Amino acid sequence: MDKSNLLIIIASVSIFISILLAIFLVTVKTKHKVSNVLFAVFLILNAIDICDPLFYMMVDGPSNLGMFKNMFVFLQIPVFYLYVLSVCYSDFKLKPQHLLHAIPFIITNLALVPRFYGVDTAGKILFIENRQNMMELKFNHIILHVQMVVYFVAVFRVLRKSKTLYLENYAGKNINSYNWLFQFTVVLCIVYGIALLKNILKFSDYVYISEGIKAGLLLLSLFIICWYLFKALNHPELFRNVDSKLKLVSEMVSEEKNNEEPTVSNSEYNEELLRLKNYMIEKKPFLNSSLTIQEVSGEIEIPVRELSLLINHQLGQHFYDFVNTYRIEHAMEILKDETKSKVTVLEILYEVGFNSKSSFNTAFKKRTGTTPTLYRKSL
Repeated sequence: MDKSNLLIIIASVSIFISILLAIFLVTVKTKHKVSNVLFAVFLILNAIDICDPLFYMMVDGPSNLGMFKNMFVFLQIPVFYLYVLSVCYSDFKLKPQHLLHAIPFIITNLALVPRFYGVDTAGKILFIENRQNMMELKFNHIILHVQMVVYFVAVFRVLRKSKTLYLENYAGKNINSYNWLFQFTVVLCIVYGIALLKNILKFSDYVYISEGIKAGLLLLSLFIICWYLFKALNHPELFRNVDSKLKLVSEMVSEEKNNEEPTVSNSEYNEELLRLKNYMIEKKPFLNSSLTIQEVSGEIEIPVRELSLLINHQLGQHFYDFVNTYRIEHAMEILKDETKSKVTVLEILYEVGFNSKSSFNTAFKKRTGTTPTLYRKSL
């Protein structure tokens, strides 16, 4: 089997899996429809980008359709950015202004009108043969790389803020969703970084290296798409979101400093702290795996803003860690109870409010320095 046939097979499998996953995302019943549709669009755009071996097997020579297909790469990262926003924020909605993200796609296509789209086949062939010297292609590659940097910086900022908001306001299992999304972004960043190197070499004397990297990226895309499929099928509940209107504690602290008088005195903080701790011990709300700071606020009648400052700023703990502390203490009591020696660690973690073994073990080891199993054996 020669190289071209191998690339055609790899591209065919990648495209098939991408389309299959896109159909699954669009048709699966979920209240996170916008996120799924955006992810499906991203997969379709990726499939268009990697279909070169199949496309040029059917189309002989340069064409407007082939060039237009290549320009869809300018929509990939903007769609991914919108997908991240939709995953991170529950109140995200697609709006007309989001069409502004298509401006680079429009500009780069317009730049190709005079000397590619608007000429005959002979002109197109001449354009491709002299592609290393064509300013339109160099301009388009510069725009693409600037776009990559700007959007990835924006994505990492969104992820950092949304994860902090989650830790400050929620105590459920969904922190794993943000961890996966971060991994997803890092992998894409690496892939686009390799593609950047490929594009730089394309305009140098090492075109053959660029072609080799292109083939490697095609193979890498297959593995990444399979990873997407694995995650989607094993975690159909991805993701749960936070409200974008929530403020970070650092922002609230800054606002407090700008006020002439503090909104809450030290004595009031101490009273509220005592009320909070009594509530956690007596009512055991931490047993609720999806507990939020809003629910605790309503029960003990302390405004969400004040409660958030009390836990996240005064106590120096995220709400997520604060609740997990009580869960771990309760788990330790169960592990010490000889009458419950037959209760498994898995049963205990669900009983105390955790939803995954990894998050339970991490929190337990952070509190005790050992694993639940070793802790039980040491008693």
